[in-house]
Amino acid sequence: MRVPVIVDRVPSRPPAAPCRAAVPAAATTVAAVRTALPPHRYAQDELTEAIGDLCLPPGADRALLRRLHASAGVRTRHLVLPIERYAALGDFGQSNDAWLAAGLELGEEALTSALKEAGLAPADVDLLVCASITGVAAPSLDARLAGRMGMRPDVKRLPVFGLGCVAGAAGLARVHDYLRGHPDDTAVLLTVELCSLTLQQRDDSRANLVAGALFGDGAAALVARGDRGGGFRGGEAHRTAGPSVVATRSHLYPDTERLLGWDVGAGGFRVVIDAGVPGVVRDHFGRHVRAFLAEHGLTADDIGTWVCHPGGPRVLSAVADTLGLRGDALDRARSSLATAGNMSSVSVLHILQSIRESRRPDPGTWGVLLAMGPGLCSELVLLRW
Repeated sequence: MRVPVIVDRVPSRPPAAPCRAAVPAAATTVAAVRTALPPHRYAQDELTEAIGDLCLPPGADRALLRRLHASAGVRTRHLVLPIERYAALGDFGQSNDAWLAAGLELGEEALTSALKEAGLAPADVDLLVCASITGVAAPSLDARLAGRMGMRPDVKRLPVFGLGCVAGAAGLARVHDYLRGHPDDTAVLLTVELCSLTLQQRDDSRANLVAGALFGDGAAALVARGDRGGGFRGGEAHRTAGPSVVATRSHLYPDTERLLGWDVGAGGFRVVIDAGVPGVVRDHFGRHVRAFLAEHGLTADDIGTWVCHPGGPRVLSAVADTLGLRGDALDRARSSLATAGNMSSVSVLHILQSIRESRRPDPGTWGVLLAMGPGLCSELVLLRW
């Protein structure tokens, strides 16, 4: 398909001072981040034929399906239901009921684990941001979890729908915005994405087959504190765990609305994935990232840790190429994709957790957390350990 011609409408900004010491003090510290994955874990080759049975007509050629699964960069994925149960999901209502029931369980698991890591209790939460694009509910997941977990009745809540893969990065950015104005508070970001429940049965479109090869299920929770919200019960180690959020940037790409998202119909959420997304990344994304870094006296070479949403092998290659990154810069993203698939908004938090659990960056290391999503849009978060 043709890639839209994009005319950037980026407001002009005054040039940043080159002095790197002038970077403003961060207002947000990441105290904890935890991921919860469903118990049903499958090797990619176990899922190929089963998904073919769900999506393809009987007797259809499966060559394209098998190529897509083999080239997706995925070795294993977690599904919220055993694979044999998906055929019994007869309509959107049944799929959405499964999303609600399992989403509450996984969301509570992720929240409980993250709060424990931060040395906090549910009653300490002042703001709960909850993002999901794979189901809908009113009352929303956050409202149901607040009472279930013992959060205060005056907890502020912000349910978010429609951001998709970018919601992990955008959610952290909006948490940062809130904590700049409420520096004594604790804010929590919860993402719940049960992508397998959106797979459309008897839909042999390329987009549906790509989704069936790429996406996995999971939930993640991130706990953040403002710059005056000290006193982690877990001790000083939690305050130094980091990273800290220094700055954020959002960007909408005009005339790209049909590149990524959902077509919503009687069957639920039918995925839209256009082959033009990597082209937009190559043509425009790198320039916007470099401009964002330049405002803080930085270049891509100054970034020691990249936390990039693993949209797929082609998107990761496009990000690396347009930014001129070294070969191993996005290895954590590729590892997350390989072990859990593309979990939409959960993935960047899954990667951030892996960084915190392994060899953490040295103090002072710069990082960028980034993702793209429906709109077409991107979100950048400048981090420092």
